[in-house]
Amino acid sequence: MTQYSRWYHPYDIDEKYNKRVAYFSMEFGIDQAFKIYSGGLGFLAGSHMRSAHDLRQNMIGIGMLWKYGYYDQVRHDDQTMRAQFLKKYYTFLEETGITVTVRVNNHEVRVKALVLKPEVFGTVPMYFLTTDIPENDYLARTISHRLYDPEVSTRIAQSIVLGIGGRKVVEALGGADLYHLNEAHALPLAFDLLDTYRSVEKVREHLVFTTHTPEKAGNEEHDIHFLDRMSFFNGTPLEEVRRITHMEGHMFNHTLAALRLSKVANGVSQLHGEVAREMWDENHGICEIKAITNAQHAKYWTDGFLWNALQNNDDNYLVVRKKEMKHQLFKIVANQTGKLFNPEVLTIVWARRFAAYKRADLLVRDLERFLALVNNKERPVQVIWAGKPYPFDEGAVDTFNRLVKLSIKQPNFAVLTGYEMELSRYLKQGSDVWLNTPRRPREASGTSGMTAAMNGSINFSIQDGWLPEFSRHGENSFILPVVDTSLPDHLQDTEDHKNLMHILEHEIIPTYYFDHGKWLSIMKQSMYDVLPFFGSDRMAHEYYEKLYNY
Repeated sequence: MTQYSRWYHPYDIDEKYNKRVAYFSMEFGIDQAFKIYSGGLGFLAGSHMRSAHDLRQNMIGIGMLWKYGYYDQVRHDDQTMRAQFLKKYYTFLEETGITVTVRVNNHEVRVKALVLKPEVFGTVPMYFLTTDIPENDYLARTISHRLYDPEVSTRIAQSIVLGIGGRKVVEALGGADLYHLNEAHALPLAFDLLDTYRSVEKVREHLVFTTHTPEKAGNEEHDIHFLDRMSFFNGTPLEEVRRITHMEGHMFNHTLAALRLSKVANGVSQLHGEVAREMWDENHGICEIKAITNAQHAKYWTDGFLWNALQNNDDNYLVVRKKEMKHQLFKIVANQTGKLFNPEVLTIVWARRFAAYKRADLLVRDLERFLALVNNKERPVQVIWAGKPYPFDEGAVDTFNRLVKLSIKQPNFAVLTGYEMELSRYLKQGSDVWLNTPRRPREASGTSGMTAAMNGSINFSIQDGWLPEFSRHGENSFILPVVDTSLPDHLQDTEDHKNLMHILEHEIIPTYYFDHGKWLSIMKQSMYDVLPFFGSDRMAHEYYEKLYNY
């Protein structure tokens, strides 16, 4: 038996964080080499695990070992995107000797746990679950193949493996005082706790929940009889499931059930906390929904040379280093697209998950005006898009591909593939402006803007997610006026596009080219203001203070 086959940390636990917490997430963005994440949810979870380590917290992480990851974003011959699924191998994961059994669709499935030790990437101990082992039949082995598998029954099976299998692994490690569901993916864990404690009140004592999205797609519903057949409720009779979750009808809402089975929950920004309370408060029996604003791990994401220049008030080197980082990004642009970008030119980046409400194409809503903007001889603009659509979301893939086709013959306009942690770092370090265009209030947090600000990229954004807590227009960012969210989507888009172009043409571009002192002041103020509050050490501390010790 190794030290990591029991509850173990290679540091003395800080007494402020003594409660034993097991943190469950379907994805973790820990390092570029470990491809088990799709986007912001994973980036957030990875930063949390790093800060929990730095603060010497009594926490472990529980996730899934995805054999094919999310997907590799590559290109067809015409430069449009192609989703490629390649097997992944990791020599830095080690055996624990822990294998547990869960029931999926009334069949036994074996689940093996591997450990990621803290010294590898600077996280708390983390345990990753796989069903792709010889003890299982082919169908069972595929459960842990793809993150967010398009097949509904497979996704339900993944929830069972993460929730019930993960809880059994935690018990094999010595048990936890508290279980934290990062989104409702691991909800079957609650029914495993019910099997142990035989009391919904006792279940609530041991369960907390973070909701990340006001989007319907992020708050899954499924037929309760289908879930029962899949063994989602761990043998709990349907009458009892309905009683403790207060579910009526045949549709079972996972988020609502999590809110009813947890002692306390949180949204991931102050605005999102308000939105979540408004969204769910009409439902009786839910727990309190607090707000803990997401954050990112500064040590991982921030360029040390740039930060040292800021701390030493060395404006000359700050400017030099920013241009060096633009050069590094532009090598990637040239390698992928054959375009040579100029580090003297204002560079705007839109990079995040492609989803309809994020409006990747808002900037090109008036294509003629956009092309005139980027091709202006006196004050040109370079624009880069990057991001991974869900590979089976045809609308999002079509938006990505339309931007690619528009960009092909345009020298100042590029669309990059492979938006993962390394490319994300280069984009944040090499951009002058970080563009964020969701329909308010549908972006729960939007943490990419935090790490952009840490690297001297100025946020240009809708007032959504974390931005209302940070932004001061013209001082540390550029912010669009709030539009009437009761308007139809197309009218909101029209108004936001009008405001976006006005600020870009009359404030951002003139300031960059004709008022260097003001630009530098905004850039520096942004860097000063983003830390320490939007660093994940504050966030990890607040989870103990507001949720775990509640």
